[in-house]
Amino acid sequence: MTNLVISVSDDTWPKLQKLAAAYRIAPEELISVSIHDLLEQPENEFQRIVQYILAKNAELYRRLA
Repeated sequence: MTNLVISVSDDTWPKLQKLAAAYRIAPEELISVSIHDLLEQPENEFQRIVQYILAKNAELYRRLA
């Protein structure tokens, strides 16, 4: 297994913790399961989700570049 380090905004972290607690799992496990589910989606659904995420975060990506 490969380890991955990600940054989560201060606004997102409490939401992630609350959602993970609702499922009685660690936030890290919720992220891992979510990534797995995303990758198991049919290709066209995956592409739609990726496009949505890229469009939603376009300004952030532009500032980080």
